[in-house]
Amino acid sequence: MECCESMDKLLANKDGLTAFRNFLKSEFSDENIEFWMACEDFKKTKSPSQLAIKANKIYSEYIKTEAPREVNIDCKTRELISRKVSQPTAECFDHAQELIVCLMARDSFPRFMRSEHYKELVKKQQENGQKRWLSF
Repeated sequence: MECCESMDKLLANKDGLTAFRNFLKSEFSDENIEFWMACEDFKKTKSPSQLAIKANKIYSEYIKTEAPREVNIDCKTRELISRKVSQPTAECFDHAQELIVCLMARDSFPRFMRSEHYKELVKKQQENGQKRWLSF
């Protein structure tokens, strides 16, 4: 999805990810970034037994209705994941993860760009002689 290009650049940058995550924690809305990070870790899992364990943990924590850190996805995506989670593949959360990235890009990311967290990140990068990684 095109709406997320700047968001992808931010998430690919270690310092950017840390600053964004801290910003979301300060707003008490870090479930989306935590879900994204859990999905990234999940996709790197090679062992089928570990894949199943992690899939169930992600499902219980973020996907199922009334989950403790439930992310905002449509019911069709939620139902699809609940069918796939019993025999998970590395891609079973991809669509939900994409939806969440776009949600963050539209909602949290613009607020982050106006925040002190972002200003501190830019200052840190300038002090280290780095160029901004985001082009707007």
